[in-house]
Amino acid sequence: MKKHIPNIITCCNLVSGCIATWHAFQGDPDIALLFIIIGAVFDFFDGMTARLLHVSSPIGKELDSLADVITFGFAPSAILFNFLSTHTVPATSHLWIVPFLAFIMAAFSALRLAKFNLDERQTLGFIGLPTPANALFWGSLITWMEWQTGFEPYQLPTYYIYIVLVLLPVSCYLLVSEIPMFALKFKTWGWQGNEVKYIFVLTCIPLILWQCPLGLAAAIAWYVVLSVVYALPKKSK
Repeated sequence: MKKHIPNIITCCNLVSGCIATWHAFQGDPDIALLFIIIGAVFDFFDGMTARLLHVSSPIGKELDSLADVITFGFAPSAILFNFLSTHTVPATSHLWIVPFLAFIMAAFSALRLAKFNLDERQTLGFIGLPTPANALFWGSLITWMEWQTGFEPYQLPTYYIYIVLVLLPVSCYLLVSEIPMFALKFKTWGWQGNEVKYIFVLTCIPLILWQCPLGLAAAIAWYVVLSVVYALPKKSK
């Protein structure tokens, strides 16, 4: 029975992603974000449970990626699709295709997960932006933007739309980039060797508590910046 426990937790992640996607299409990005966060919790514990119970399996690895594609790939793309559909142009406009650009992110997320499964360098850290971080960024950013207008269509400042359309290809690039990014995994609890992790945690907690959900999006952006800065000295050696 214990060999099925991690897969059950992974399926809970997948179900959370499905619920998040439904709420995204219904125009409820805040609830969708909540279920993405719930999915991220399940995603954290399925791997941990598999290691603790010594029941890791190829099926579990594949199932985990499939669940992540839904929760951290398709769900945030659905949030962005609904946002662009609501605040850009009517369906009769020649710019009707703009909202569908959101699904490019789902494709890049799937590509990033496929690379992760084959890349043996990502045991202690990541190469490229992890899909959960990308999903949390978009879910929190879009939720904050929607809160600014009370979910009223076509009421958002135009420059918000431009910001989103600029950030979309940036996030797609980061997903499949060769930029080393640290993981919040601690072998020891000392400061030595964990400096960047402690700096990140200590700066992000007050940021998120002070200004959520925008603080969560800012924390993900800060994670990328810290990862790049931390990797530069190593790359120069």
